[in-house]
Amino acid sequence: MKKRALALAMAVMMTAALSGCGSSNQGGATTAAPETTTAAEKAAETTAAASEKSDNGYELALVTDLGTIDDKSFNQGAWEGMKKYAEENKISYKYYQPQEGTTDSYLETIGLAIEGGAKLVVCPGFLFEEPVFLAQDQYKDVHFILLDGEPHNGDYSEFRTEANVMPILFQEDEPGFLAGYAAVKDGYTKLGFLGGMAVPAVIRYGYGFAEGADVAAKEMGIDSVEIMYNYTGAFAATPEAQSMAASWYQNGTEVIFGCGGAVGNSVMAAAEEKGTKVIGVDVDQSFESNTVITSAMKELSVSVYDGVKAFYDNSFPGGKTSIFSAKNNGIGLPMETSKFTKFTQQDYDGIFAQLKDGKIELVQPSQDNNNPTVDLKLEKTKINFVE
Repeated sequence: MKKRALALAMAVMMTAALSGCGSSNQGGATTAAPETTTAAEKAAETTAAASEKSDNGYELALVTDLGTIDDKSFNQGAWEGMKKYAEENKISYKYYQPQEGTTDSYLETIGLAIEGGAKLVVCPGFLFEEPVFLAQDQYKDVHFILLDGEPHNGDYSEFRTEANVMPILFQEDEPGFLAGYAAVKDGYTKLGFLGGMAVPAVIRYGYGFAEGADVAAKEMGIDSVEIMYNYTGAFAATPEAQSMAASWYQNGTEVIFGCGGAVGNSVMAAAEEKGTKVIGVDVDQSFESNTVITSAMKELSVSVYDGVKAFYDNSFPGGKTSIFSAKNNGIGLPMETSKFTKFTQQDYDGIFAQLKDGKIELVQPSQDNNNPTVDLKLEKTKINFVE
């Protein structure tokens, strides 16, 4: 698969980048303030939001990807879905944070969650692909929900999903498309896409964003849509990312799609300084900054909630990958909080229906490529790809 080949190329670059990015193992208690522990102290009770501990420990667990549980993005969306089901059904739950972003650390933290009583472990992010591949055999009686990935071994020579694993993938190009389409329909013609690492999910978001802008431009008879386009190479908020966003705004960019975890925070900071606009990613980020006009959303909480519910309903769809897209309402824009002035709910419903019915076909990235100017043949939109 093209996605897998591209993921292999990205994995080589990420090993060094991620080794120093982790924070320490954390878990949870209801009222205590956050604090950190070392790997050597992993057996100790640590802090974060969690339920009351049951006699058998914490039955549901989430192991965070890079970032924190309140990242207003991927970790938080997954956590909220698990937490919602747990609280509705009075099931104990807790999250754990790896010490660093490596396979060994992720697998160790999964083991810590299972030692703590977990029957189902939620793993949000494609960096869990190899850890879950190992864990599915090591912990055959435990079930796993893997977001944004499919289990494979270290050298990508074997992809295998056992019956105790539910991999979930999202069609990221679709919410990206909706965001680009809505932005141009709302009157923006100078756009930006600032991604994090050039991994498959981020690439798809960007491609869809550009295609959506182009479709809207054609419908409106606009010939001058421009998109500044760059991958920062990380998922962190950095002065460099903020500086790049600020320079784009300074040179006329009206709205930037901040696509890559905390990279969006850098974009928001620049937008707040310049009085410009931002498009959020993964979850509704309108509460993060007044500059956010909409967000290209994966229904993370819905997908996790549904997976946990299936586990307790004895209908866990393990052994095969579940795809969340417009067809099953697994993606979208949060129209109730969006700050559009021209793009209406009726406009949104119309374009969403076209995606859902398969009337719009989006271009998939070619193998080992992340450059949209290579793959996309846009008619009304110019992409300035900044490498």
